[in-house]
This record gives sequence, C-alpha cells and structure tokens, in this order.
Amino acid sequence: MPIQPSIYLDNAATTPMDERVLEAMLPFFTSHFGNPSSVHSHGRNARVALEKARKKVAGLLHVSPGEITFTSGGTEADNTAIWGAIAAYDIQHIITSPLEHHAVLHVVEQAAKSNNIKLSLLKVDAQGSIDLNELEKLLDQKVSTMVSLMHGNNEIGNILDLKAISDLCQQYSAYFHSDTVQTIGHYPLDLQQLSVHAIAGSAHKFHGPKGVGFLYTNKNKKIPPMIGGGSQERNMRGGTENIAAIIGMAQALEIAGQNQEHHRKEVEALKQYFKEKIKAAIPGVSFNGLSGNLSKSLYTVLNVSFPPSDNNQGMLLFQLDLAGISASGGSACSSGARLGSHVLQEIGADPSRENVRFSFSRFNTREEIDYTINKLRELYA
Repeated sequence: MPIQPSIYLDNAATTPMDERVLEAMLPFFTSHFGNPSSVHSHGRNARVALEKARKKVAGLLHVSPGEITFTSGGTEADNTAIWGAIAAYDIQHIITSPLEHHAVLHVVEQAAKSNNIKLSLLKVDAQGSIDLNELEKLLDQKVSTMVSLMHGNNEIGNILDLKAISDLCQQYSAYFHSDTVQTIGHYPLDLQQLSVHAIAGSAHKFHGPKGVGFLYTNKNKKIPPMIGGGSQERNMRGGTENIAAIIGMAQALEIAGQNQEHHRKEVEALKQYFKEKIKAAIPGVSFNGLSGNLSKSLYTVLNVSFPPSDNNQGMLLFQLDLAGISASGGSACSSGARLGSHVLQEIGADPSRENVRFSFSRFNTREEIDYTINKLRELYA
C-alpha cells in the first residue's frame, strides 16, 4: 500500500517552524527560565536576552527598540494599535476597506458603534484594488482620522502601496495603521522611509513559533496600553513576557532577513510553476484578486477559482485533505467553517465556483506541486 504523502500548501495560515528557531528557543525552556522582571541573576539573564531580541527586531525594521512591543500575535497588535489610537487622538473617523482581516474589520466596526465614530469602507473593484482618489477625498474632511489598511491581503494576495498611502496620511495628518502580518519577514520594510504610525507582525507567518508577535508604534505617536496590571514592555503590556517564543521570533526574523531575496525568488518560482501547471491541467481555472499577477501580489499566495463541477459543493478541500494535501478555502481564522469568505464576496467571486487558496513557503518542492496538480486533474477529469 503506497504511503500517504503529507503536503502542506497553507502557509498563509501558518508556516512550519525552522529547526534553527527551535534550537534558539530550547535553552529558554530549560536553563534560561528566569523571569525578566526579577532582579536576581536568572532574571537579569532573561532580561538581557529579551532586550537583545527587541533590538534585533527593531534593527531589521530600521526603528528604535523602544518602538517595539512584544504581543501574543498579530490580532493583539492590531487591537492595541486601533483602540490605542482612538483613545490617544480622539479619532472621529476611521477609514478602512471591506477586505481587511477580521482582526481589523471587526474591531473598527465595534469601535465605530461603541464610540460613535464615523466608519468609511473604501470601494474595491473586482480584483480587490482600492482607489487612492477616493481615499484622499475621505481624508479631506478636517476631522481626526485613522486609516487602517493591510499591506498584503491574506486571502487574495493583493499588495498595497504602503508608501503612497502613508504619504497621503501624512499630508492630511491622519493616523496610519497597517496590518503587515503577511509581509513581515517576506518583504523588506524600512519604516524610516514610511509615514506609518503602527504595524503588526506575527512570528508564525515567517517560520517562527505561534502565540507571539509584535507591535511597532512610532515614538512620536504614542498610544496607551491595552493590557494593564504590570510594568512589562516599558509599561505598554502588562504580563510576564513569553521569553522562549520572543527569542524564537527574533531568530526567525533574522533568518528571513538574511535570505529574503533568495527565498522570494525561490518561492515565487514555485508559485509561477503551480500557476502554469494548473492552467494546463484544468481548462477554465482563473485566479481571484491579483493573486495571479506575480508583480502585484504576495509571492506566497495563489487563490484559484475552479470551474463549476460536482466538486463545487465544499468537497474539494475535503478531497484534497484525503489525498494528503492541506490548503485553505479562505481566511485561516475561519478554516473548517463553511461561512464563506467576506473577501471573495466583496469582490464578487462566482459562488458556483470552488475557490482554494494555495500558499507556499521555502519548504515546498516542485515534486509536491506536481503531485497536487495530478490529484486536481484526477478530481476534475
């Protein structure tokens, strides 16, 4: 009986952890277990390691260590940035898009309702692109405004022009927050060149551990903490820091930074290979958003729209899983639930077509893609 393969093509949901990251973390589960808030040697050693990790993350983003706050992940970072800006700057108007991750979209909807804030959702076209002219008109309203727009869309892969958005926000004195969870570690980000006030990162998106992330907040646009009860993280987040995970995240980000261009070319080639193979194997496939355009989308994400067939009743992901292939039907946060994708609904994706997000990493191979394409060809034969 043939051995069932295990092929992982859901890297936009989470990535496998690099062995070098685990190696860096292990001592902090055993010998270096001190609490960084303690004054004895065990605590001091942990504090030194914590601040080295903070300095490493800050250096890769070209910011000061004091602008980095460690969090439990991207969702907490997004929440802290949004609620903090509302409290600190008396935000009266929030501008975002209907394609944001729920870590932003649900939060701004709640904030608008509970704080009586005007909420504007930018229009998007059939490919998920926004109109900068509409954004500028909304910014020109002479009220305290926050803009929250993600850098890379987790479902359809569209990449936002952060420089153009940040320049507009600077021109109209708006607070600019960006969910950069899908791009941190994958694209170079020099925050000295951008007028962005807050961004979010999550380690498990760049081969680090789950349950840890960070928030960057510009030192000239400070916000209050969201979690009180302690003076940790320079009074920005109460609670004992997850030292082992923070060490792992810093190591993962350093590895990503050292090999970023090589990894991009490697993974982009896999995506292009998959795209060419799937088009040849199944006539009628198309690609949602800009994910099929390598120059305008995440090199890690390809969102495939399959032609109508008997598989288009939510069974395709199940059949792929049975074949040992892991992929996603939409946002990872609703994985396993047949609730539909708000992103695909907003861009008018055809509900009669099955949509699958395949997302790649440097741990994938062409052999895995060949196997996946062959299975899909069999299912659509």
